[in-house]
Amino acid sequence: MALIIKNRAVVNDDWSVVRAAEDGALPAVDALPAGRVIVPFSLWKEQKDALVASRSKDELGVWLAPDDEPADVVADFDKIALIAVDFPVFRDGRGFSIGRLLRERYQWAGELRAIGDVLRDQLLFHARCGFDAFAVREDKDINDALKAFDEFTERYQGATDNLEPLFRRRAARAAGAAR
Repeated sequence: MALIIKNRAVVNDDWSVVRAAEDGALPAVDALPAGRVIVPFSLWKEQKDALVASRSKDELGVWLAPDDEPADVVADFDKIALIAVDFPVFRDGRGFSIGRLLRERYQWAGELRAIGDVLRDQLLFHARCGFDAFAVREDKDINDALKAFDEFTERYQGATDNLEPLFRRRAARAAGAAR
């Protein structure tokens, strides 16, 4: 069984990520693996009714590509348990924006997972954008990747994990000490 980082711990991954074939063809709903599946958003849009009829909410997840619009999945939040965002290559940062939009603008409260080319170097940034689960690339040491969350003790800018930037936190501490 594959391993992921979820809530800053290494756990077994019981979800299967479904991808299109090399020719771009999407699989049929009845050809999906048994159990919990994370389907491409394009398959979700085409076969939503069949997917919902074939599985419980706890067995359905959707993954968004960098060019998918996160607003398009909002109406279906009540039908899925997980949203994953694909990072096809390390240098493609569009998924960070998708994560923040899902958490901050659209109030997604379920699991938000980073999949694809997920490496230690960006795990803390993923977390700051609202991701709470990470499918680290299989050729990398997942236990080493856990160390990424503790490499920085102070963060300058506001993010989903702390909306206040450092200068405001310092000013509030100084104001409190002056009293």
